[in-house]
Amino acid sequence: MPVRGTTLSSWKEEEEMETQDHIRFVHSKRRDACARLERQRLKLNGEPFSVLKSLTWLDVSRNTLKSAKLGTQPQLPNLVTLVLSGNEISVLQKNDFSFLSNSSAFRVLILSSLSLKKVENGCFQAIARLSDLVLDYSKISFQFTTSLCEELAGTALRNLSLKNTQQVSLSNTTFQGLDETNITVLDLSSNTMTKIANGTFQWFPRLESLSLEHNSLRHLTKDTFLGLGNLRQLNLQKALIKSHTSSLPIIDDLSFHHLVQLEHLCMANTAFREITEHIFSGLLHLKTLDLSWSITGLKTVTNTTFASLQDSLHLQTLNLTAMGINKLAPGAFSSLGNLITLLLGHNFINQQLKGDELEGLSNIKEIDMSINQQSISLTNTSFIHVPTLRTLKLARALKGTLDMEPSPFTPLVNLTFLDLSNNNIANINAGLLKGLYHLKVLKMQHNNLARLWKTANPGGPVFFLKDATKLSILDLDYNGLDEIPLNALRGFFELYELSLRGNLLDQLHASVFDDLQSLKYLHLQKNLITSVQRVTFGAPLSNLTELYMDRNPFDCTCESILWFSEWLNSTNASIPGFPQSYICNTPNAYFNRSVMDFDPLSCKDMTPFKALYILSSTAVLMLLFTAFLVHFQGWRIQFFWSIMVNRMLGSLNDESITEGRYAYDAYIIHSTEDKPWVERSLLPLEDEKVNFFLEYRDAIPGFSQLDTIVENMGKSRKIIFVITEMLLKDPWCRRFKAHHALHQVMEDNRDSLILIFLQDVTDYNLNHSLHLRRGMLKPRCVLYWPLHRERIPAFHQKLRSALASTNRVN
Repeated sequence: MPVRGTTLSSWKEEEEMETQDHIRFVHSKRRDACARLERQRLKLNGEPFSVLKSLTWLDVSRNTLKSAKLGTQPQLPNLVTLVLSGNEISVLQKNDFSFLSNSSAFRVLILSSLSLKKVENGCFQAIARLSDLVLDYSKISFQFTTSLCEELAGTALRNLSLKNTQQVSLSNTTFQGLDETNITVLDLSSNTMTKIANGTFQWFPRLESLSLEHNSLRHLTKDTFLGLGNLRQLNLQKALIKSHTSSLPIIDDLSFHHLVQLEHLCMANTAFREITEHIFSGLLHLKTLDLSWSITGLKTVTNTTFASLQDSLHLQTLNLTAMGINKLAPGAFSSLGNLITLLLGHNFINQQLKGDELEGLSNIKEIDMSINQQSISLTNTSFIHVPTLRTLKLARALKGTLDMEPSPFTPLVNLTFLDLSNNNIANINAGLLKGLYHLKVLKMQHNNLARLWKTANPGGPVFFLKDATKLSILDLDYNGLDEIPLNALRGFFELYELSLRGNLLDQLHASVFDDLQSLKYLHLQKNLITSVQRVTFGAPLSNLTELYMDRNPFDCTCESILWFSEWLNSTNASIPGFPQSYICNTPNAYFNRSVMDFDPLSCKDMTPFKALYILSSTAVLMLLFTAFLVHFQGWRIQFFWSIMVNRMLGSLNDESITEGRYAYDAYIIHSTEDKPWVERSLLPLEDEKVNFFLEYRDAIPGFSQLDTIVENMGKSRKIIFVITEMLLKDPWCRRFKAHHALHQVMEDNRDSLILIFLQDVTDYNLNHSLHLRRGMLKPRCVLYWPLHRERIPAFHQKLRSALASTNRVN
């Protein structure tokens, strides 16, 4: 209602101004991405969108707009998607989209839920780059559809959606205007369509995906799909249906023979009279065929039922779920040699599988026969012709016994997934899974295996899992198990998930789960477990990700629950239902209370342990301190110890170093490449009255090299080898110097020779080149050049000690 004191016209002007302000506000918030203005009662005045230079997505649906024209001037240069759904637009006028003439990025136009009656010539000329057009749930006539297709000629259209647009029938001229486009996707679903004329799709030579689901087609002929030679996907789910007053729809032979490139054909929930001899002929590239939940029903699958697919050499998946099948004849799938997946679940197969029913499936990987009303019985040869099988699903499908030798599953050497759940299995033997060394998943829930694992079972427990130690997932829910034999789960080092919910487990052996160190998921809910102790559950709970142990009658006493209580409060594992579903049953003090309420301190008298704790902690800390001190500062301690000992023994007396017949303290042997190191690291010691002989420095000119070596080695108290890889390759050192040095060692003592290692040289190479070994010398005469600068003084001190040692034989 207008406000008192204002006129009706002025009130309307104010409302329009408020609307324009709202548009500007919303756009200013979303200027770089998108604008959603549905249900805003927009009244466009001027050019409200002209400032949105970066807008890519604009939704003005359900605003009672009368026209698709949102401006008079070119604007929105980066717009990609425009949504005009649910407005009151009935005519697409010539200049409606002229405001997008400069929008080079524009691709998607959504005109859903409109009542369109007319399209003017040239209305799409300004948006010729259009690639996606959606008219879902719009009310359009047969004539409008024809005119629309003519106007779309010359556009870049690739995807056209006409879902639920009341297209009751299609003629061979309906889409004639689209022959000049590159449409690859066409959606005609949910149109209650009853008839498609021959040649209707001849205008779509590039179409790759066609959806006709949820229609009411009565007849498919051999020319219904004429022209669709490039089609890859065809969806006919619920496209042919039977009413109470009509007969079954008909699919003629060769109805699909034009679809030479078709890869996926979906006919789920489709009614048709029968599968004829040539119904699928021509589908040379078919990969997937879905006939599930068909009203037709097959009853018996014979060796001719799918003979029309014998040329479909690429067929990999055949879905026959809920097809009313009650029998598989010998060679039923013999024409499908390349099939990988065969789905036969939710049928009524009632027979004994002898093996020839699956003959010819030489490449099969998965067979699903689950939920067949427990009417299939197996023999020793049931799967003898499908050794390539990896997944076998037989849930709620079997009757009779599996206690036979050899097992029906023995031929399946490549099997990785086996589902035997909901079969009331009670009698099996230890060889059930013999040969299944690759089995990863075993589902046996909802059977009757309690007797097999009882200690009192005649002949002892049946270890039917012993050959499947590579299992990752094992499901034994609801089997009435009240005990687990000690070795039942032995060797399952790769088990990832174990489910034992809904059984009657109570007392468990201490080491029954010891090998389950890779376990991540453990399901033990709804059992009779009262005690959770480390000796039993320590291994499986050590690396657990999720634990399900709720709804057990826990005994909340120190002996039964202390360790579990501490584990629950410290673990990082996920425990769904904790604490509300972890309830104590005994004793009375904790009855009907959460395990979380259990007080661990009530189990411990801390006084005797305090002194022990302090003593042990101190000892550990001292040990750690000593270890770190020796590791990081041991060389420094050794350095000062050496100085102290030498001073006490007087070995640092300079006069004792040069006494006797020796003119030099040491003769230094090194390679030419190590000369810089010798001058930098050893010669500075001569400042301390240590006298070295260096051949390149101290040799007398004119004397032969051999005489120089012999004479001056004899005048030296020690002989120093600077060991590097280059020294080992020196011919003079190998042939003469090392030989003469060894001669002096034999004359004097092991102390007369000093080895300084600049590189890590093995004893083998040292002996092979110089006939020397570390073991020939005393440890103080074998030195290593340190890598750390601060340890060089310690090295020099060790060298002084080695030089100062006597050569006299003790």
